[in-house]
Amino acid sequence: MTTSISPSSPTPDSAIAQTSEGFSSDEFDALDHILDDIRTRDDEAPQWEFCEGFMAAVLCSRRPIATDEAWEVLLGSGDADGDIAFKDAAQRQQFLDLWLKRQGEVHMQLDADITALDDDAAYSPEVMDVRGAIATLPADERAAIAEDDIPSFAQVWALGFMFAVENWPEDWDLPRDKEARDIIDEALTAIVALTEDDTGVPVLSMLDDVDGQEGEPSVSQDRANGFGEALWAVYDLRKAWRALGPKVAPVQVTASPGRNDPCHCGSGKKYKKCHGA
Repeated sequence: MTTSISPSSPTPDSAIAQTSEGFSSDEFDALDHILDDIRTRDDEAPQWEFCEGFMAAVLCSRRPIATDEAWEVLLGSGDADGDIAFKDAAQRQQFLDLWLKRQGEVHMQLDADITALDDDAAYSPEVMDVRGAIATLPADERAAIAEDDIPSFAQVWALGFMFAVENWPEDWDLPRDKEARDIIDEALTAIVALTEDDTGVPVLSMLDDVDGQEGEPSVSQDRANGFGEALWAVYDLRKAWRALGPKVAPVQVTASPGRNDPCHCGSGKKYKKCHGA
């Protein structure tokens, strides 16, 4: 059974669910469980890390994007009805509630006045160090996992961000203003860099310490630096597009007929003797 989303879903800025209560690990787990279940009916449903990047891009977009429009791009199954493969209405509502709460938290983080990324109020996306996690597995289990299938740190997040950018190209067209264009272009370049594989020498582990021991190095220093640059880039994009505001549609001016031109009504008379009289 699939359940379509309501066209009246709130927009990010006008009716966003904001709360001072932080998003918990249990709530992230709940989102993962729902996406896992959706994948039993739609194998193209993304991982939550991809959704995290997508959500950040939606909040940075020049035009406010409604939740139903965002979900259609992110989760739409592509069938004739465009339905999303939720198990039932209750699952859809749970996912919507969690989505809006997380979106509200990210919204506040991106609008916070911070000076460092380790600030408690700073944007901190949910990203996985998959290679680091695999390095903790027994040797026989590690050998069974193809290295080509293991994403680099924050790569899936960056792919989700750019997926949103690519699906709303008109909203991400670079502006004419040179200063704003350069800021946006540089910021997108920093995020695009994370969509590539980390080929540097691993020197860092992004996993939490266990019993005072750090995990196996799985992330290069360049990658860690690039991730920080990408987070600052998200802030730059949010500020730049908000400063520019939504696109203004050009005024369409229809040329008026000359007084001696044939009248548009087809009477055969000159315009000045007919509708122009």
